[in-house]
This record gives sequence, structure tokens and C-alpha cells, in this order.
Amino acid sequence: MLVVMQAQATEDQVSAVCKKIESLGYRAHSMPGAQRTAIGITGNKGEVEAGTLEEMPGVQEVIRVSKPYKLVSRDTKPDNTVIKFPNSPVTIGGKDLTIVAGPCGIESRDQAFIIAERVARAGAQFFRGGAYKPRTSPYSFQGLGEEGLKIMAEVRDRFGLLIITEAVDYESLDLVDQYADVIQIGARNMQNFSLLKRAGRARKPVLLKRGIAATLEEFLMAAEYIMSEGNYNIVLCERGVRTFADHTRNTLDLSIVPAVQRLSHLPIIVDPSHGTGKRNKVTPLSRAAIAVGADGLIVEVHHDPDRALSDGMQSLYPDQFDALMVQVRQIAAVLGRTILTRESVVVGRVPHSSPLLA
Repeated sequence: MLVVMQAQATEDQVSAVCKKIESLGYRAHSMPGAQRTAIGITGNKGEVEAGTLEEMPGVQEVIRVSKPYKLVSRDTKPDNTVIKFPNSPVTIGGKDLTIVAGPCGIESRDQAFIIAERVARAGAQFFRGGAYKPRTSPYSFQGLGEEGLKIMAEVRDRFGLLIITEAVDYESLDLVDQYADVIQIGARNMQNFSLLKRAGRARKPVLLKRGIAATLEEFLMAAEYIMSEGNYNIVLCERGVRTFADHTRNTLDLSIVPAVQRLSHLPIIVDPSHGTGKRNKVTPLSRAAIAVGADGLIVEVHHDPDRALSDGMQSLYPDQFDALMVQVRQIAAVLGRTILTRESVVVGRVPHSSPLLA
């Protein structure tokens, strides 16, 4: 069920409706929009008796939401969600495209700083890197753990890049929540429902990657798990699905971008690195992702990919990332979208203890 408030409804009226919903034993999810506030109702096994809510001051109507994903649906929130960050002009969603770049895994402080300097100079706003690496083989590099998180925090202070990194379980999620600006839930954990609920109780935005064989509905239902716990700042990420194809690591499903945007208000970005697994395919698929309407990219970059401890074959060289950013800006302009300049990101941030890149 969904309570749609009148355009002129006051905060007190919205609060009163939320308290009434909770007094009935349900959970209220208030989501302000550009014109009016909608209040989603979860926890109800069937239809909620609408009469008591419809008569409350400020309420315009009470409607039934038929989709299984209620809170992520455009029925609940017609306006696109735009995620904002404290003390930063950077957003995810809206007119500005989001560019996330960095290595697959944090290997050392020197490695992270070399790559961060290059991607920041090229125009990325976020630095990605794995402190925890869920690998197919138990003998592969598993990440540096909290040491890797501390290195990424240094990257943020030095270069002004916001941090996205993956949590793989409860313990790591608590640490990622302390250090990062965005908590990533990887493809392997897309249907780890207890972890999704825990991420929903965090107050950092969550980047949710599509599972390797997930349908559109399963993808949106995973986001619903997070949102049902009260965290409404979710970014969806298409990173390829497993098919019969053997010319690419995964099959990057760009058709899901407009499909998600038709059904959900959440922003969606694309990962062409995991989506293809091959360096020579990353730039072409990045161009296509922006052209199809994605809200941004998450790209792996490494200064010495032949010696990378994970996913070197799909990592761009810094010079290749520079060229990609030039092309992405050109495509964005055609679509009426923009990418924040390095100068605007630096000027808009609260100064840190270390100087930022010029």
C-alpha cells in the first residue's frame, strides 16, 4: 500500500501518518518527491484498511501497489533518486554522470596512490578498490582487510575521491561502513538476504551489483530487501550475467538499464570491466553504457596490470582511462548530461589535512 500526501502537506502531517501506520503494526517509509511525499507501507500481509488513513489531514489518496518490489518502484516514487554526499558536490543519479575507477584489489599504499592520482586527474569522482576479495579459489589473493580500508581512507584525504568498496559479511560490513562512502554488495552476495538486511540498517549508500544469473525482478527484489530496512540510498549496478558466450567473461546486459529506469526510481551504473573481462572490450562497452542512459560507470584501472593480484586482464592502463574519459564526456554532452570537472569537485569539498590535486 502507498499513501500519497497532498503537495502542501506539512512535515507534521507526514509524521502523523507515519505514526498512525506504525500504530497499526506496519512499517512506514517516507520518501519525499519533487512535488509531494509518498509513504510506503510494508509488513502488511494483505491490504491495509484505507479508510482510517484517507481521512487524515494532508492525505490525498491511498493506493495499492501491485508489484512485489514496492519501495523501489516508480509507483511509490515517480522522481529519480539522486544520492548526495556530505561536504561534496558529487551525486549519483540526476544530470551528472558518476565515474568510479580504481584497481580490483588494494595491494599496497604505493599501488593505490599511483592509480588514484591518475584517475582523479582524468576526472573520476570515486575510487574503487577491494579490501575484501571474494575469490573463486581459496588460494587467490583475498585482500588486505582493514589495512586496505585505511589505505583508501588516505586516498580520500589526499586526492578528494569518495570511496566505494565491497563488504562480504557482517564483520567486514561494519568496517566498510566506518571507512567508506559507499558500501558495495557484490554479485555473489546479491541474494544473501541477511547481508542485504544488514546493509539496509547502515546509513551509508549501498551499491548493489546484479547477480551472475539474476532476472530483472530478482535484482529489484534484492534492492527491496535493503530499502525495507530503512536505507533508501541504493545504486544498482549491471556487471554482466553468465550465458553460453565464451568470447567474453560475462555477457553485459545493457538492455537492463532502460528496463530498470522504466520500473524503478533508483540510479543504475554499469561495470564494463567485470561485464567483459577483457581490456579491449571495456572502452567500447563503456561508450555504449553511457549512450544507453546509464547513470555512470565503474571501471577497473591498474598502472601495471600484468602484475595485478586480481583481474589484471580487464583493467585499463591509466592512459586508456584518460582516453575513455574524453570519449565519455563527448557522449554525455549529446545526451544533455555532464561530468563534474576536477576543479569543481575539489572546490566543492571541505578541505582535508593534505592538499588535493590541482
